[in-house]
Amino acid sequence: MTRLAAFSHPFLLGFEEFERTLDRLAKSGDGYPPYNIEQTGENGLRITLAVAGFAAADLTVQVEDNQLIVRGKQVDDPKRVFLHRGIAGRQFQRAFMLADGIEVVSASLADGLLHVDLARPPIETRVRRIEIRDGAGGPVALDATGNR
Repeated sequence: MTRLAAFSHPFLLGFEEFERTLDRLAKSGDGYPPYNIEQTGENGLRITLAVAGFAAADLTVQVEDNQLIVRGKQVDDPKRVFLHRGIAGRQFQRAFMLADGIEVVSASLADGLLHVDLARPPIETRVRRIEIRDGAGGPVALDATGNR
């Protein structure tokens, strides 16, 4: 059976890696820890993860290539004896793909919530004229306005 790729349209060139990344993210269906993503301004984003029971020392936030990775691992205190343990304390790894240019500004932990603030730079329009060569390899003559 042939798989219809989301980015298989002939006008979408060079998006193969992006499609593989989307496939990988779709397969990582673990919902722990729960999180929110909110817009905090015109160019600001905030990811908030519910990490009850984790201390700052139990958490790591790092950027690998274009991926924000949040990891949590608690060290059990052998002196503590739980009669009931309903607060999840299992280790986790949560990854978020970041678009080019998005920067991680800060991370903070308060009231069992880990906040990771991101900044999205304003989009700049890029225009570049490509010189067209004739069949012999020489440049095509252009007038002062850039027309042939």
